[in-house]
Amino acid sequence: MTNEAKKTGKARKKKTMDQLNRSDFSPYQVFSRAQWAELRADTKMTLGPEDLDHLRGLNERLSMEEVEEIYLPMSRLLSLYVEATQGLYRATEEFLHAGKEKTPFIIGLGGSVAAGKSTTARVLKALLARWPNMPKVDLVTTDGFLYPNAVLEAEGNLDRKGFPESYDMAAMLAFLTRIKAGDRSVPAPVYSHFAYDIVTDQHVVVDRPDILILEGLNVLQAGPLQGDGEAIPFVSDFFDFSIYLDADKDIIEDWYVRRFLRLRTTAFRDPGSYFHRYAHLDDEEARTTALEIWRGINRPNLEDNILPTRHRADLILTKGADHRIESVRLRKL
Repeated sequence: MTNEAKKTGKARKKKTMDQLNRSDFSPYQVFSRAQWAELRADTKMTLGPEDLDHLRGLNERLSMEEVEEIYLPMSRLLSLYVEATQGLYRATEEFLHAGKEKTPFIIGLGGSVAAGKSTTARVLKALLARWPNMPKVDLVTTDGFLYPNAVLEAEGNLDRKGFPESYDMAAMLAFLTRIKAGDRSVPAPVYSHFAYDIVTDQHVVVDRPDILILEGLNVLQAGPLQGDGEAIPFVSDFFDFSIYLDADKDIIEDWYVRRFLRLRTTAFRDPGSYFHRYAHLDDEEARTTALEIWRGINRPNLEDNILPTRHRADLILTKGADHRIESVRLRKL
């Protein structure tokens, strides 16, 4: 093929991709904040100001307005999805003449470090557990499935904690397989942000919830497909619904630095903290250190592994600099 032909082919491919990226071809329906808020309908507010004090993260500005305009419509949507999915499960069991155990509805929640995933997960858990039928809702983070520091250090991956290769994927898939099978008392490992490591011989037990929220950086990650067509399970294969918490990369960087500066005067002060060495940095040193960590580890992970999975989510929540969700994208059926 001549160079001219190659250039023509590349230009044609770029034009095609540009066309496919147009909103006309988007698999999502886009809602402004006001449009999304209207979809709350008659969903009742079941959280009070005191609940929000316990649910918001260190650097989050979670307000009652945010819950009413964003999370209540989301709760209503999820209630409809759960009901429809449970009906599909029952129909399939009837078709197969199977007396299968209760199948939990699994929600995957992904996004960058410092994007506010933990707060979103806690608010969703609280709202879903307060539905009129009082479903059992559990929350598990993928941090517990990170390899212990000793393993990461031996493999030279300690500075890549949070990257896909730092997780014990086999253990995570085994956990989700048992959850979907309706097994009783399924253990999940525990991670300590204070110790920056897995807590040995400690587990949380997930016992047949109606809903399980799995929150983590790379929950929507997919790997290369096998050329022979053999099945390769991904974590997202177990999800009934998935959410991606989105924001501009520079905004998330600012949030990360602000959180680091606050931790320097709180959790880092404890001599037992893994990050205690940062507690005595002055403002300029702390900011420089936070930026080095963000730009050397967290931003590359976001750009290379996390952000590319955004389009795999069923719901994308886009935040502004003030942490308020500005727009919502819902995948079309």
